[in-house]
Amino acid sequence: MNDFGIVVRSLRVRAFSTTVVIALVAMSAGLLLAILSLRTAGQRAFERGTGNAHLLVSRDGSPLVSVLNSLFYANPPKAPIDAAAVTALRESFPWAMFVPTAIGDSYRTFPVVATVPEYFTKFEPVFGEPWTFAQGRAFTADFEVVLGSSVERDTGLRLGAKIVLTHGSGKSREGVDEHAHEHREYEFTVVGILAPSGSPHDRALFTDLDSSWMLHAHDRFERAGTHKTVTPADLTEADRVVTAVMLRLPSRDGVSAPPALMSQYDKLRRDGSLTVALPANEVQRLFDIIAGIDVLFLAMAMATLASSAVAILLSMVNSMSERSRQVAILRVLGASRARIFWLVLTESTLIGLVGAAIGVVVCSVVLYAATEWMRSAHGIVIAPQLDARSAILVAMGTTLLAAAAGIVPSVLAYRTSVARSLRPVG
Repeated sequence: MNDFGIVVRSLRVRAFSTTVVIALVAMSAGLLLAILSLRTAGQRAFERGTGNAHLLVSRDGSPLVSVLNSLFYANPPKAPIDAAAVTALRESFPWAMFVPTAIGDSYRTFPVVATVPEYFTKFEPVFGEPWTFAQGRAFTADFEVVLGSSVERDTGLRLGAKIVLTHGSGKSREGVDEHAHEHREYEFTVVGILAPSGSPHDRALFTDLDSSWMLHAHDRFERAGTHKTVTPADLTEADRVVTAVMLRLPSRDGVSAPPALMSQYDKLRRDGSLTVALPANEVQRLFDIIAGIDVLFLAMAMATLASSAVAILLSMVNSMSERSRQVAILRVLGASRARIFWLVLTESTLIGLVGAAIGVVVCSVVLYAATEWMRSAHGIVIAPQLDARSAILVAMGTTLLAAAAGIVPSVLAYRTSVARSLRPVG
C-alpha cells in the first residue's frame, strides 16, 4: 500500500472524528469566504435603489432618513411638502427630472407610491437601467395602479384586478398604525406590471397623485360630515402635498454629475424647512457608519478558522496514543522516522484541503440561495462576487493552517518508541 493509501485508511478508521473536524474546517472556511464576498455586495445592492436621482428633497429629519424612507420604503415619511413649496422648487432651476412622490398608503403591507407619469420615463430605478413593463402600461387615468414585480408575484394580482388601498402604513394590518383604514369607496384597477429591477422599488405599487389626494380629501369631507364621491375638482391646495421630490440636473452626456450639482445642493439647503440629500452619498455614509461591524465579522471568521486548526491538533494528538502501535508496526516494516512524520503531516493537510474545498462549494450554494431569497422577499439584489482568487487564497490559507496544526502530532509520531509500543498488552 502506498503512502496516500495509508493516510486515507487512517482517516477512515477514525471516520466520525475525521468527519466532524472536516465539517468544522468547511464551516470556518466557508464563513470567511462568505464575509469576504459580502463586504462590498451589500453596498452595491443599496446603490441600486438610489437610481439616477441627483438630489432628493423632503422634510424628513435627516438626509439619511429621507433616502431610507423615500427610496427604500423603510417608513412612511411624516412631514409633507405643500403645493407652494413644490411649485417654487420646480421653478428654481430647469431640472432634467422633476418627479414628486407621496408615500403613506399601502396594500397588504406593500407601500403605495403616488407619483407622476414621468416616474416611468425619467426616473431609473437602477442607474442606466430604465423601467420596462412585463405586462400592461403606465397609469393614464385616476384610480389606476401599476404593480412592482414582487407585488405581482406575492399577491397573485393580474391585469384588470380591482384592489382597495389602505390609508396608512404597510404595518396597519398588524395594528401598529391606529389611523389606518381601507378606502372601500374607491377601487383601483391594475393596468401594468413592471419587470424586475432588482431594487426595493419592486415591492411597491404606483398610482397617480390625484388619486392619492382624492383618498385623503375624502377623509376631510367625512370629518366635516359630508359624504360624497370626491373628484379632482374638489381638491384644494392643502390636499396637493407630496412627501419627496426626486431631482436630476441636465448634463452633457446624461451620465456624469453636472458642475451645477453642488451649487444647487447648497442653494436648496439654505431653506431650513427642506431636507436635501445626495442619495449616493448617503448610502456611502451609511456603510461608513457600519464599517466597524464588517471588521468585527471578519475577525470572528478568522477566529473560527483558527479554532478549526486547534480542533485538528486536538483530534490528532488524542488519537496518537491509540495509533502508537500502528506507527510502531510501520517502523518494523521499514518505514523511517521521517516517513512517519510526513504521513501524519499529510493526514492533517488532507483534512484541511478537503474541508476548504467543501467550504468553497457550500459557500457558493448558500450565497446563491441567500441572493435569491433577498431578491424575492425584499426586492434587493445582493450579488456577492465569489471570485476564483478569493476562493484559492482561502483554500490555501486553510490548508496551510491545517498543516501547521499537524506539526505537533507529527513530532509525536516521529518520537514514538517501537519497543514500548509493541510491548504485549496486559
